[in-house]
Amino acid sequence: MSPAPVLRAATYNVHGCVGMDRQRSESRIAEVIASMSVDVVGLQELDARRSRSARADQAALIAEQLGWKHHFHPAMQNGDEQYGDAIVSRLPFTVKRAEQLPGIAPWYCRETRGALWLEVETALGPVQLINTHLGLGRSERVLQAQWLLGEDWLGSIARDVPALLLGDFNSVRTSPAYRIFARALRDVRSLVAPQSAFRTYPTRLPSLAVDHIFVNDALHPTDLQVHRSPLARVASDHYPLVAELARKVPEPP
Repeated sequence: MSPAPVLRAATYNVHGCVGMDRQRSESRIAEVIASMSVDVVGLQELDARRSRSARADQAALIAEQLGWKHHFHPAMQNGDEQYGDAIVSRLPFTVKRAEQLPGIAPWYCRETRGALWLEVETALGPVQLINTHLGLGRSERVLQAQWLLGEDWLGSIARDVPALLLGDFNSVRTSPAYRIFARALRDVRSLVAPQSAFRTYPTRLPSLAVDHIFVNDALHPTDLQVHRSPLARVASDHYPLVAELARKVPEPP
């Protein structure tokens, strides 16, 4: 009997591809992704044509090195300089939606935020995947959580259609924004045994679990890990969070 199909997905805040050694390297980020044996990964904090990053299109460079496809969505733009998030995938996909998140950023971090939704063709069938990076303000994150669960986003996806939401939520499990998501979706951390904190930030001394992967009722994790390789420890200030997902077997009536 052949093994049941799975999807390996990850979320990874790459910090503009600037590592803990203060060196910028898109190639190093691509090496970390290649070592995770994943099918698709949501990336946060990427530059495109920004002077601080030598005008590089970072998502494109990472995808090119992997030989994968990608889609970048700018959360911020100044002229032709862009900053935002991307999904890179070895599997084919269709872009469903990409928008700026609502909310007023706090005075100490005026970044606008975004969300990107792809339909990915996987061994499990079509899977709805949303990558996001929430703001730093508490009320900002609450509004963004409610918006992402609304009828234009996750609220439009039927419960039996495989869907996952991942990204850097800037939220620990006791925060209001996290609890809003947890009422509608399932945090993969809570579905694996033995349960663990799976802390991803910062790489030098991981003490916070702010990078999350949520799934709906159609998916269930078969494995979860923080990818703490020596290279990942240096490549960014976040570790990747990697989940292996299978279709959830419906419970008998």
